[in-house]
Amino acid sequence: MEISFASVTDDALKAGQAWLARGNVRPTRQRVALASLLVGDGADRHVTAEGLFMAAKASGESVSLATVYNTLRAFCDAGLMNEITVDATRSYFDTCTEDHPHFFWEDTQELTDAPSAEVAFSRLPSPPEGARIARVDVVIRLRQN
Repeated sequence: MEISFASVTDDALKAGQAWLARGNVRPTRQRVALASLLVGDGADRHVTAEGLFMAAKASGESVSLATVYNTLRAFCDAGLMNEITVDATRSYFDTCTEDHPHFFWEDTQELTDAPSAEVAFSRLPSPPEGARIARVDVVIRLRQN
């Protein structure tokens, strides 16, 4: 599946730099380029490291897949993104950090937002002593009929 990314325009670069500043992430050339692809047009995205790597290559950015993984980890650590694990071999990185559920389309391997208002929990289990619930990820798996 091909993901549509922002082109790296001056406005996209400024948006990427501002996004990194919000997370206090050091703006290296590669981080700014990747951030600009992710948030340069203001759209929220669900990306895999491989998808972002391909978009970076297509935009002419010289970056390794390992650098993309490390950069996505830094973005998550800074609170700029959330990692959504759909199975043992695949994670998506979401630029929308508000709590919300997701649909995972098994046929196309696509992750999309699900309507938050339609998900309800009556309760969650108490965390073990000395722990707190940091986040609850809801991934609803779908298949085409």
